Amino acid sequence: MNKTFVCVALLLAVSLSACGQPAKTPPADQGAATPAPGGGTVTVDAQAIYKQNCLSCHGANFEGGVGPNLTKVGGKYSKDQIAAIVANGRGAMPGFKGRLSDTDTGAISDWLAAKK
Repeated sequence: MNKTFVCVALLLAVSLSACGQPAKTPPADQGAATPAPGGGTVTVDAQAIYKQNCLSCHGANFEGGVGPNLTKVGGKYSKDQIAAIVANGRGAMPGFKGRLSDTDTGAISDWLAAKK
């Protein structure tokens, strides 16, 4: 086999192995109380949602990478705007409607909107 091909294949395999894998744990200001159907509240772990769905593109510290920097996303977008982006996607970002519940989308949107 051609050595160049082997090197490129190995580099590609190593690069892709990091996709979707969390590098570090994001900051711990995670909990979001969301109204539950029928009354009461449900505490949703927005940090866990971020870690599972967003970290691989937006970074452990919201610094960006494949996706944009989110350290001050709440200063740029409202909670409703963030929720629409999460649900429907934007640019190269996929939409999470159908993958995240409305409660999870609301929790991650509240959490990110507080980052100013």
